[in-house]
Amino acid sequence: MTGDIVFWVLAALAVAAGVAVFSVNSMARATYALAISFVAVGLTLLLFDLQFLGVITVLMMVMEMAIMAIYMIMFMGMNPALMPMSMKHGKGAAMTIAVGTFLVLAAGALFVPWPARRGTPAPDLTVALGEAIMESKMLVMMTVSPVLFATIVAALVLAAPSGRYDRLGDDLRRRSAPARQPEGADR
Repeated sequence: MTGDIVFWVLAALAVAAGVAVFSVNSMARATYALAISFVAVGLTLLLFDLQFLGVITVLMMVMEMAIMAIYMIMFMGMNPALMPMSMKHGKGAAMTIAVGTFLVLAAGALFVPWPARRGTPAPDLTVALGEAIMESKMLVMMTVSPVLFATIVAALVLAAPSGRYDRLGDDLRRRSAPARQPEGADR
């Protein structure tokens, strides 16, 4: 009973956040709404005892949205949360493509014969799925993780307009900051 309530709450949250992606008026808010939607989907997967897929979905989407927000701030040069914009560009073409894609996928699911199961399922499906997906890629994933972290740190450093050395100079104990030099002035 409690699991049913949690499922419906997460399902409603995922759908509402998905609708919010196209309803809010800024890129940052759309990014956060998309992250909330996917986290709700990941938590729903955990309810179905799909721990590996649920945790991977949550981790991937939170990291992806964090990176997207950092790059928005870094490259846009302003606070994207305050900039109004519309997510409804090319509505007619987008709707045609979406409906067409849905019809093709639905027809494939309904009319293509599904293969018969061969063999027996593994004793622990989560472990088997994890090994099938990650076994040959583990070195790559262990390498990509610190690279992504370094990218986030570098993006934050580049996005920051000034640091404590710019404000206070080499003597960080000084109370007042020296007069700021104009942009492009030789230091």
